[in-house]
Order: sequence, then structure tokens, then C-alpha cells
Amino acid sequence: MISALLLVLVMAQDTTAGKVVYQKWCAGCHGDHGAGDGVAAKHMIPPPRDFTGAIYQIRSTASGNLPTDADVMRSIDEGLAGTAMPGWKERLSERERRDVLAYIKTFSTFFADTSLKPQTLEFGGEPSGGTSDEALKAGRQFYDSIGCRKCHGDLGRGDGPSSPTLKDDAGHPIFAADLHQNWLFNGGGSASDIYHRLRTGLDGTPMPSFSDLLDQKFLTETELWRVAQYVRSLSPAETPVVRDVIRAPLIERALPRAPDDSAWASVDAYWFPLVGQVIRKTRWFAPAVGGVWVKAVHTTDSIALQLAWDDRSESPDTAWLEHVSRVLSSLDQDEPEQAALWPDQIAVQFPVTIPTGMERPYFLMGSSSAPVSQWRWASTARTAAVAGLARGLERFDPASSGGVGAQATYDHGQWRVVFTRALASPDTATQLPFRTGRAIPVAFFAWDGSNGEHGSRMAVSTWYFLALEEPVPARVFISPVLAMMLTLGLGMLVVWRAQQKTSFRRQQ
Repeated sequence: MISALLLVLVMAQDTTAGKVVYQKWCAGCHGDHGAGDGVAAKHMIPPPRDFTGAIYQIRSTASGNLPTDADVMRSIDEGLAGTAMPGWKERLSERERRDVLAYIKTFSTFFADTSLKPQTLEFGGEPSGGTSDEALKAGRQFYDSIGCRKCHGDLGRGDGPSSPTLKDDAGHPIFAADLHQNWLFNGGGSASDIYHRLRTGLDGTPMPSFSDLLDQKFLTETELWRVAQYVRSLSPAETPVVRDVIRAPLIERALPRAPDDSAWASVDAYWFPLVGQVIRKTRWFAPAVGGVWVKAVHTTDSIALQLAWDDRSESPDTAWLEHVSRVLSSLDQDEPEQAALWPDQIAVQFPVTIPTGMERPYFLMGSSSAPVSQWRWASTARTAAVAGLARGLERFDPASSGGVGAQATYDHGQWRVVFTRALASPDTATQLPFRTGRAIPVAFFAWDGSNGEHGSRMAVSTWYFLALEEPVPARVFISPVLAMMLTLGLGMLVVWRAQQKTSFRRQQ
């Protein structure tokens, strides 16, 4: 019954109608003839899929085989995380999506060859106990033995020794996946999804299939599942939820100025996604930093912000110059740019004064008439930060006495930087005076030097808010105690009077 229904759906596909949908929604990236050469493709890393070769990354079939219709439909419906390919399930009807699928297949003669009919692999079910210490230890051992760490790194942040050299079959630069961000995995981030990718590989990329290791008895299915379960354990149990307000608690101990200070362990972390700066030239569609984790605390006179983000390289790094050259050669630039050793950078942005309402300066580094206050850090000066005013993308004026300190560490593909400053500032013309109990707008910017990022090529966030918790007044603690004592006293008085009445009646 089900196969008959699928046959009806396939037969109902209309390539003529699919061409209309494709030309309207897909050709701008994938090109009129499906070669991945649309007008927008010149700005994308990785580039859009070239349908003419029928090479698809996300499949349920063996490496080198064609995908099934269901495989291609999944990519159309859900999009491909970490790329410019969006999901179309909510934008196009099912009929439109099936028609465009049929039309996409006409770009390659491989789909017309009946001898190449795709065959779905048998994956089997996920073994139990995948989150136990024993299972994760076994997964880690096989992660090392089958060579995952060469590209993905010792801790899985995409910083392995081979990572600077990676490119796809067409020679475009490509990153090894950061295994700590499963919500950006191509094809899904569950242990089952990861296992499927281990079995199928990602055709057209350096990511191989490990099915041959099962055939050679080097691994069992359970052992390969343990690798998938280990990889899944590297990411948070749930996809981080973006919260609008960073709450900075008041602490009584000394301000934690070092990234490794034990005080940070008990502070809540807030995740903020970053996207490419595509508003002003030079637009940037391929940022390497996908988000930043932020923690904040304050004392009665100072504030500390800890920013942590994954970065595959400790820039500037000569090992990544070839990667930067491939990035720059992939871009559509008016004037060719030579690869250089650019640093990693992070910036925190505030308004110059706390707004009374919801009005805020322009988020993209302010403007000439409404500048913003920024703290900037670069990997070339780890223990220094520069405070000043940004008056748009092109102009940053450092302050003579910003009073902002910084300490940074880089470890296995992750930067952690702590900014510190007094709550009050003598330079109120350029530096925001922090106030407790107020919603203070804050935004973030990041540059990965080893991805060719500098100037306007960067990752950006929108405005969020920072709230410094106020000291709890003594009356908050005293009032409940007084109320309890009063209630207890009244209760004892009632009991005493009741006892007196009872004693008086007995005497009569």
C-alpha cells in the first residue's frame, strides 16, 4: 500500500511546473542550468550544489551512489544547516516541492540511468546505554583509531592538524565540522543522524564513509554507533535557547579577571548566535564563528564579562594561509586581495548612555551622528583591550583612558576572553556608566583571521540586554523575620488567653 502511494506521488511530479518553481526560488543560487553558478553563488562558501554531477552529501545510500527521492526531499524541506540553503517546507506546498525535485533531477543524466537505481543502506537500530561512561569511553577510543581527530581535532572543535588543508572536490575551502555545535550539522544532529553520516560519508567533501571498516571487520556496528554517540555527547543536551537578557549577579568575592577563575563555573552562560555581515560592502556570507557564550558578574564597583567562542585556529597562523588564499579566490571582489596573517578579534558594544526606552543606536557599529561604545580585543595582544567609540564600520576612535582590562586563553579550538572595567567611568563621553537594575543594550562582533576575516568581513549579532542585579536590601530579609515573630507572638497570645478562659471556667 505504502509503495503504491509513493509510486503515485512520483508519477505525479510535474517537471514543467517544477521548472517554474525552480526559476523563481532556486536559480539565483544554483543557476539556470543547475550548475551551482547562480548570481548569488559568488558570495557563498560553501557554494550552492551543482546538480549536474548528481553528487549529494546527505543521503541514505552508500558513498558514490545516487540519493533517493526522500533524501533530496529532506534537504529541500529542512535545508542544510551551516550553509545558505534554507528549508522550504513552510514556504512551498508539497506539490511544488515534489515538482521542483523532479525538475532538479533532469539536470543530470545519472538519474535517467535505471541501472543506477539508489539502494538505501541498512542502518540498524541504536544500541542502548550510549550515554554511559563505558560507552562514551569506547566511542572516544574509536574516534581516535579511525582518524576523526585528524580533521575534527582532539576535542572535536574542527581544529585537527589536517583542518587547514581541507577543500571539497571542486577545490573550494571547507571546514571540518565543529562537533560541539550539533544544531549546525548537515543532515541532523542526533546520534542516529551522525551514525548515518559515518556510514554514507559526505560525497564531494573530505568526509569519508566508514562502511568499509564494517565490511573489513575492523569495527562492529555497535562500535561505530559508539563513535556517533560520543560525537553527540560533545554538544549540549539541548540546542541552546537564545535569551534576550544576560543577568549579571552581584558577587562578594574578588572580581574574576582570568578566564580560568573557578568563580565562572557557577555563573550562568548565555548563547548568542552570530551571522555574516551582509548589509555593507564588503559583505560576508561565510563567517567562521557561529556564536558566542557570555557570562557576566559584578561587584559593587566593577564588572567582568567572559566571552567564549569556538575557533579552529589561533590566528595569526601561517598554516592557514593556503586556506585564506582559497577563501579570497572564491569571492567576487572588485579588486583581488592577497592573503595575510590577520588576527582573531572580538568586540562588545554598548550605547554611550543607557536609553530610557527601547530606542537604541544602529546595531552595526553605530553611525557618525549616533556613535556606540565598544571594547575590542585582538589575539595579537592577549592581555590588552581597547575601548573607544565606533562611528560606523569605517571609523573607530580609541579612547585615551578606556579603563578596560582583558585576559585571554586559547585551548583546543576555543577562545575565552574576560573583559573587566569599573562600573563608573571618568570618560562618560565615550564610555557607558553601568547602572544596576537597568536593561543595558549589548551586542557582539567576531572575526576569524584564518578565515580571511577583517574589517567589514565579520560575524555580527543584534542588540540584546545586560542586567546587573541590584543588592538585596536588608529589609527584604528582616521583614519576613519580623512577620514570623509577630505571627508567632500573636499565636502564643491566643493560646494563652484560651488557656486562661479554660482555667477560669474550671474554677467556677
